[in-house]
Formats: sequence, C-alpha cells, structure tokens
Amino acid sequence: MTDQSFHTVFGSLDGYRKGEIEITSGDARHYVFSNIFEVASESAPYQKVVVGKNLDYVIETLRTEGQSQWFACTHDEFAILMDGEVRIDFIKLDNPPKSGTGTVAAGPQPAGRAMGHVVLRRGHQALLPAGCAYRFIAQKPGVVLVQTMLGELSVEKWADICLH
Repeated sequence: MTDQSFHTVFGSLDGYRKGEIEITSGDARHYVFSNIFEVASESAPYQKVVVGKNLDYVIETLRTEGQSQWFACTHDEFAILMDGEVRIDFIKLDNPPKSGTGTVAAGPQPAGRAMGHVVLRRGHQALLPAGCAYRFIAQKPGVVLVQTMLGELSVEKWADICLH
C-alpha cells in the first residue's frame, strides 16, 4: 500500500503555476489548456477572454480591477469569483436587448430601475439575469469566470492561450 497525500493549492493572480499537458496524438492547437489566472494577468480589466467553449456556450475569464462598463444580455449569465472581491450592481432595464447572444455593452448609464447589488468573494456565485444591466466594481485586482454565449464582446485568443 502506498501512502499518498494530496495537497490542493488554489491559484490566484498573485500566485499560480502554469501546469502542463502532454499531447499523445494530434496537434496542440486543437486542444485548450489554459490557466485562468495567467490569462487574466495578461488581459485588460474586464476584457472577456474565452477560456472554454462548448457549442455556442463559453466560459470567459475577466480581470476584475476598478469599475467595468455596464453589460447586458438577452439570456441569463452566471458568474463565479475565483480571486479577490467584487461588487456587482444591477439595473432592471427599461429597454433590454431584444436579440443576439453573448454580452453586449449597455451604455454609460442604462435607463431603468436600480435593483441593488451583491458582493462576491472567492468561490461565491451570482446570476446575471437576462433583461438587466450589470457592472463590476473591484478595489483590488481579481478574477471572475462568466458562463455566457459567444458574443460581440467575447475575445478569442486561442493561439496565445494554447501555445503560450
């Protein structure tokens, strides 16, 4: 019997390890292997970089730092905070987006009724409901993952992520 002990280490912007993958067949460009903290560390604040994709659905990593623009979507999105702390403000839009997929810019001050806010800390999750505008506010850099659909604000950097 082998005594194996495992130690889980959670990454952060301040401390992560790249990791590695061994391709036994095929081309490395056909696989995705990324570190969300590395991707966020090399991204502009609130740039929505796609790190996972399944048909039309994507997982985007965003570097949370300062205040984001207002975002909106025609479908529910889902956010999970991986590092740091972030406040999310919500507005019930008077004129929500009617078509399209993925996140869209909602303008500098969307018209609608303030719905309140939530504060996420590492591991906390929040629904980003359809028909609402939302923005992120973070005092210190952090990382949030957003599940959404591929859209006009989604940034795909597969060559940089997969072969970096």
